[in-house]
Amino acid sequence: LQGTGTDAPTDTIAVCDRAGTTKYILAPAEVLGRQVSKASASIDTQGGNAWYVSLTFNGEGTKAFGALTTRVTTLAEPLNQVAIVLDGLVVSAPRITEPIPSGNAQITGSFTQLEAQDLSNVLKYGALPLAFDRGEVQQVSPTLGADQLNAGLLAGGLGLGLVLLYSLLYYRGLGFVTVGSLTVAGSLVYLLFLLLGKWIGFTLTLAGIAGAIVAIGVTADSFIIYFERVRDELREGRTLRTAVETGWLRARHTILVADFVSIIAAVLLYFFAVGGVRGFAFTLGLTTLVDLIVVFVFTKPLVTIVARLHFFSSGHRLSGLSAKSTGTLPVTKEA
Repeated sequence: LQGTGTDAPTDTIAVCDRAGTTKYILAPAEVLGRQVSKASASIDTQGGNAWYVSLTFNGEGTKAFGALTTRVTTLAEPLNQVAIVLDGLVVSAPRITEPIPSGNAQITGSFTQLEAQDLSNVLKYGALPLAFDRGEVQQVSPTLGADQLNAGLLAGGLGLGLVLLYSLLYYRGLGFVTVGSLTVAGSLVYLLFLLLGKWIGFTLTLAGIAGAIVAIGVTADSFIIYFERVRDELREGRTLRTAVETGWLRARHTILVADFVSIIAAVLLYFFAVGGVRGFAFTLGLTTLVDLIVVFVFTKPLVTIVARLHFFSSGHRLSGLSAKSTGTLPVTKEA
């Protein structure tokens, strides 16, 4: 039977078996894989629990296989063998003991269950008209891989530094809450990377670094949403302590929705994508979960504490909560 190798069915070829221990010179194929309509592995419970492979041919295959088996049964060994070929390798070469004109045949031997199932799969799926072409092959040296990883880490560090710089310039003293929160989040993520590397062999790749960089923006968004809600409450005339609590109640829902959207996207990417995209998705989902934990367990309590400090409650110009920063300066009317 001719499989889906690169050789043509009309060629006379010299091939080996899968183990490479036996060589065959094969005449042109007389029965093709597409002429096999069904193949399955079964166990003979009445014959010592031996595994065998049964196959059924279509109309064209029945005629061709019947003619083939009728002819080879008159030949001496090994000429009475029929080779089953897939991808240019002989998978099996059973001896034909009698003509089989019915279109139903059995291949017996000292098969294990795995060997019988493998042969039946070859007979079934070898009939598919598929060919695999080499698309793109890239060889990356360890030095180049290390350079790319270092470049990714540098990009992540620059991104984190810019987020911290923006927070300090725009939110002044309140920006230090962002610095502390991102420090805690970064430490937790680094600890999780170490533990996952030990437990499940997790390796940080360039795609994983990209996911962590995106998560920095997700985390920064959570702080911005909360801080701006607090400023909104101050504009409505509430005290800082009251603004911190009411602002949190309004910001919490938005933060949860935004983070859960990122987590759902990460889960879908992880299960439906392949390769490096899964590394990106895993890191994005992990760091987003860390963001939720940090915002609820660290950032909110820290803002509650700093709201009690005179530096912030008095609206110092460097606190980030001054009348100028919140837009609550009194408007001077013209006489």
